[in-house]
Amino acid sequence: MVDLRVTVGSLTLDNPVMPASGTFADGLAQIVPFDRLGAMVTKTITAELRGGNPTPRVAELDQAMLNSIGIPSNGVAYFVQKSLPFYRRFKSPLVVSISAPSADAFAELAARMELPGIAAIEANISCPNIEESGKAFAMNPRSTDAAVQKIRNATRLPLWVKLTPNTSEVAAVARAAENAGADALVVANTILAMSIDIETFKPRLGSIMGGLSGPAIKPIVVRMTYQCAKAVSIPVIGCGGISTAEDAVEYMMAGATAVQVGTATFLRPSAMIDVIDGLAAFCDRKGIARAADLTGLVRDAEMAVDDLEAVP
Repeated sequence: MVDLRVTVGSLTLDNPVMPASGTFADGLAQIVPFDRLGAMVTKTITAELRGGNPTPRVAELDQAMLNSIGIPSNGVAYFVQKSLPFYRRFKSPLVVSISAPSADAFAELAARMELPGIAAIEANISCPNIEESGKAFAMNPRSTDAAVQKIRNATRLPLWVKLTPNTSEVAAVARAAENAGADALVVANTILAMSIDIETFKPRLGSIMGGLSGPAIKPIVVRMTYQCAKAVSIPVIGCGGISTAEDAVEYMMAGATAVQVGTATFLRPSAMIDVIDGLAAFCDRKGIARAADLTGLVRDAEMAVDDLEAVP
């Protein structure tokens, strides 16, 4: 029988499959057995009540989805009083995704998350930083270091840091997050993109630009996962376009310890369970006793790249 367990920092997960933040909510429990997931990752919460971006917020594209949801949130008080008691019913570790407009606000919110039932924090530093004219914290190593250090000093919980793909310095940013105290990296959030409806002459999103997700972005984020895994010694969690077990295997071979499934769940609510079962079947077929042994299994010894930021 294949051992699907993996270790992400101090957490041991029953398997390496979990939801991507923003694609998971308590209503999914009516369809998906949460206890089978490696972990549960909440929709990103903020300290304050947020209404989100103007509509339309979502546009379907070929092999992709474009969205500009804007992190609507009921606020931290609602999460603690209403959502957290619900998630405590399940045995899978709960990872709480948080967002804030400044490093100090991130730290304050992280400190409020040290509550029974919360296993780790996922700091979404791919969100806008008001101290950097709205640029994402994870756009450069300096702002990454500043944010992660403050979050790390504010909490004893395991700290996962979610990076943005919208940077040319992904390996340097990964190293900065590790040096500042991150226990794991989530690579990555959505890719900044835009689409126009040529019949109406209008952008398909109310906020003009948004984040691209789905199968179309997988090769890009697999590359980033590979670069980050080569650059750091902490675990990397791959996220981007995963809809099948084969996708998860590819990410793990590139260096990911675990994976997050996002857009696929909208199309097929059983996607995460299918990936878990398919991963076990793949390992069994290949004679691999432990899923953890897939991490970094890509045969690249004769293809080493000296510059982890290299592009064609």
